[in-house]
Amino acid sequence: MARKPNYNFEKRQKDLARVKKKEEKLQKKALKKDALGNDIPETEGSESEGSETPTE
Repeated sequence: MARKPNYNFEKRQKDLARVKKKEEKLQKKALKKDALGNDIPETEGSESEGSETPTE
């Protein structure tokens, strides 16, 4: 008898990929704004802490 596909796992993987893509897009957009001359205040150590979600 063949195994049943694990739809919950597939859905979770798609959701994780979607969230990752969205975060990368936001980072790209922020870098583009910064390159255009809009000053974005940076907090020291925010990137080294491993925080993936931006704090507002």
